[in-house]
Amino acid sequence: MDAGASRSTDRRIRAVVHGVVQGVGFRWATAEHATEIGATGWVKNQNDGTVLAEVEGTHAQVEDMIEFLQRGSQFARVDRVDVEELEPIESGSFTIR
Repeated sequence: MDAGASRSTDRRIRAVVHGVVQGVGFRWATAEHATEIGATGWVKNQNDGTVLAEVEGTHAQVEDMIEFLQRGSQFARVDRVDVEELEPIESGSFTIR
């Protein structure tokens, strides 16, 4: 990438989603939504019952994903989403881990 080129990703976040978010299609719905809007990163279940996601994209894509994580999938109940800003790394796709 030359010095004058803009990055394809402006922002990357790590989000921990608390609530009833495992066993309800949350990871699948998250990956589907991210793919639809062109965001990259990954999502996985944690041993403590939370879901961990890293999302990267334009500012608008990341904001859209934060809003999605806050409402969750159809059968999920999201109590809280903790968001941490990270340095973009230009991840290539969105995967379920």
